[in-house]
Amino acid sequence: MLDLESVRLFVLATDFGNLTRAAEAAGTVQPVVSQRLKALEAALGRRLLERTPRFVRPTPDGAAFLERARALLAAHDAAVRFTPTPAVRFAIGLSEHAIGVGLESVLRRVRAALPCGATVEVRTGQSQPLRAAFDAGEIDAVVIRREAGGSEGEVLGTDPLGWRAADGFRLCPGEPVPLATLAPPCGVRAAALRALERAGIAWQEAFLGGGCAALLAGARAGLGVAPMGRAASGDAPDAGPTLGLPPLPASEIVLFGRAGAPTSAAALRAVAAGLRAALLPR
Repeated sequence: MLDLESVRLFVLATDFGNLTRAAEAAGTVQPVVSQRLKALEAALGRRLLERTPRFVRPTPDGAAFLERARALLAAHDAAVRFTPTPAVRFAIGLSEHAIGVGLESVLRRVRAALPCGATVEVRTGQSQPLRAAFDAGEIDAVVIRREAGGSEGEVLGTDPLGWRAADGFRLCPGEPVPLATLAPPCGVRAAALRALERAGIAWQEAFLGGGCAALLAGARAGLGVAPMGRAASGDAPDAGPTLGLPPLPASEIVLFGRAGAPTSAAALRAVAAGLRAALLPR
C-alpha cells in the first residue's frame, strides 16, 4: 500500500522543483519531505526524482508515475467526500511587476492547494491599488512589489530590475531612450526614470502596456526598452550594460494574506513557496 501523504509530497516536489518549497507548501520541513520521498521510492522500487542542491526533477520513471499520482490523490479526495463541501472562494491580487509572465505558474499552485469546486478570483494590476483593496477587505491576499521599503507583510525575496529589449536592439545616437512601461502610477517606472535622470540620460515614452505580458511583447518587438524584474519578465536578459543604461535597484516581493480558513492557509503557503522558488538566483 502506498502512503498517500508521501504521494502528495512527490507531486508537490515535482511541481515546485525544490524540496524546501514543497515542504513549505505542505506545512512541514525539508528533512521530512526527503525521508517520505525515499520511502515512496523504496515502496515502488523505482527512483522517482533526480536531486541536486539547486533543484529536483522527475526521472523517466517519476514522469510516468506523476499522472498516476495525481489521479490517485483525486480519487482519494473524492472517495472521502460524503457530503457537499461548503463553497470555497479565494480572492488574490497579484501585482503585474511582481508576477508578470509567471502568472500561470502561481495560479496552478493555488489551484492545487484548493479543494475541487473552489472559486478563485484573481485581480492583477499595480501594487498600490491592490494593497488598498487588501486593506479594505476586498481580497484575501495580495502580492506586491515594494520599492520604498517597509516592515509589513511577508518578504518572499528580492527581485532585481533590469532593462529588457529585443535581441540586437540598439539605441539611436543622440536620440532619447525609448521607454516601454506600464502607465503611471507605477513604482518600477518611477525607479527607472529616477535612474535615467540621475545619469543625465534623456528618455521618451515609446510604448505603454496594460500588463507585463504586453510590456514584454512590446520590448521584444523593438518598440522600446522595458524596465522589468527578472521574475516578471520570465528571466529575459538585462540589456542595460550593452545599451549603456544605468543599473536599476532590486526591490522586495511581499505577500500580505489572511489565513483564517485552512483552505486559505494552504493557498497562501502555495503562493509563498512558488514565488520563493521563482525568486531563487539563477
